[in-house]
Amino acid sequence: MLASTDAGKLVLRLTVAVLMLFHGIGKVVDGPGQVMAMLTQHGLPPALAYGAYLGEVLGPVLVIMGMYTRVGALLMVANMLAAFALVHMAQLFTLAPTGGWAVELQVFYLFGSVAILLLGAGRFSLAGPHARWN
Repeated sequence: MLASTDAGKLVLRLTVAVLMLFHGIGKVVDGPGQVMAMLTQHGLPPALAYGAYLGEVLGPVLVIMGMYTRVGALLMVANMLAAFALVHMAQLFTLAPTGGWAVELQVFYLFGSVAILLLGAGRFSLAGPHARWN
């Protein structure tokens, strides 16, 4: 039973973190200009856009490696809460053109990250199951 639980944690970690990392890679390649513009529209300092690198690059890398997994997941949760606040609030009660919930992917990232935060990395991680913050 323990092995399947740890394997499930690994699948969850890799799925959520790898998908989130793709968003971060896009920001590394294109820069944080789009996020800066959104922050400016909301009256916030554009420098906060660099926080997207924490939640979309550093956090996922930590989660993928299984080192400081709970810290990485917390960064991803914070990133998604900021994304909801800045971009997705108007979509909460709408459907996508395909019929699905307009924010289903964002909700997956948010609650997948919350699950990782609560569960930790498990046995299949670089830091091991008993490492602090894992």
